[in-house]
Amino acid sequence: MKMLHGKSALITGASRGIGRQIALCFAQHGCDIAITYIESAEQAAEVCRLAQEYGVKAFAYQADATDFDTAHEVVKQAIADLGHLDILVNNAGIAQDTLLLRMTEKQWDQVIDVNLKSAFNYTHAVTPIFARQRSGSIISMSSVVGLEGNVGQANYAASKAGMVAFMRSVAKELGGRNVRANTIAAGFIDTDMTRAMSDQAKEYAIAQIPMKRIGQPQEVANLALFLASDLASYISGQTIQVNGGMA
Repeated sequence: MKMLHGKSALITGASRGIGRQIALCFAQHGCDIAITYIESAEQAAEVCRLAQEYGVKAFAYQADATDFDTAHEVVKQAIADLGHLDILVNNAGIAQDTLLLRMTEKQWDQVIDVNLKSAFNYTHAVTPIFARQRSGSIISMSSVVGLEGNVGQANYAASKAGMVAFMRSVAKELGGRNVRANTIAAGFIDTDMTRAMSDQAKEYAIAQIPMKRIGQPQEVANLALFLASDLASYISGQTIQVNGGMA
């Protein structure tokens, strides 16, 4: 069963990690895709090549997700290339971890801009389109850190907590137009970001997980697939955690 047959999606920051897996998972289920990337042109091209092997359309755009006008142009281009747009996944994100005492204004601003402002930019761009067609699913990537906070991640936590409140507000504003907005709060997932952690930090993190293992990007993508599909037609304004049982 192809859960997204006939649909099309735009996924930001999807040249690697969780975004890459979401893009390929969607393609496997019949969804035409457009992805954005900032630097990883070869990786983005590889995602498109793999997606096309499933018989779907796939396009990649180099774009700074923090730029408002660029986001609107990307959405226009995606619709021109794909024919229509049904799903937006706000996945672009970075981390610049340090204790608050040592955090610079630049580190704060960059994380807020990439993680939160980018979601505003792309959501703002698709809002009139989804409202006019009276359908659409917006999925934004948050984190367990956005719900619980974490030492050395005040900027990251703030951006991810903001994502939760933002999506709840969007769900209330657009629900009358049959547009859904949900958030995925990922836990400790095997990505480039977590691989860069020290062995000691990884051991500590795994010790906090009842399932005693790191999550895989596919396990996050599976939830994104469900939320993007018609099976989730009455689910909106929710934050669903994928974290192996972490509190």
